[in-house]
Amino acid sequence: MQTVKEIEAAIEKLPRDQFFHLLDWVRNRFGDEWDRQIEDDLNAGRLERVAEEAVAEYRSGKTKPFPADEEPRNS
Repeated sequence: MQTVKEIEAAIEKLPRDQFFHLLDWVRNRFGDEWDRQIEDDLNAGRLERVAEEAVAEYRSGKTKPFPADEEPRNS
């Protein structure tokens, strides 16, 4: 079995098209797992504190809108 460092070095040597093929494979292979982990964390209450902090920051005016949420600028 290769070490992570060896795998990283091999990935850096991939041609661009093969790199993007690998990237798509990783996203497809592990995307659902990421979603399950978030759902498990939500159900277990592990994100409650983070959510409470985010709401508190929003209510106190410490947040900034995402660029897509901003009004279009007129030049």
